[in-house]
Amino acid sequence: MLNLVSLHTLFIIVSMAKKNLNRIKVMLAERNQTNKWLAEQVGKDPATVSKWVTNASQPSLEVIFKIAEVLKCNYTDLIRDVDEQESVIN
Repeated sequence: MLNLVSLHTLFIIVSMAKKNLNRIKVMLAERNQTNKWLAEQVGKDPATVSKWVTNASQPSLEVIFKIAEVLKCNYTDLIRDVDEQESVIN
């Protein structure tokens, strides 16, 4: 049987799955770069990058590091903070 804490944690996980988990779109906009440009830089299909930018899917951790390198930022700049997500939920 789930206790209240476990239920809350489960709710957060499910809710986060429906939220924007990455900030790739924001970081591209700040640098005046396109999805197509990023796709070329990281060697991925533009359709794949489009899914990342719209948060329909998420890049692997390895790819997050590569994107950070290409965008000259810290990988943490590409990932939404859990506390930020929880504040949206609550």
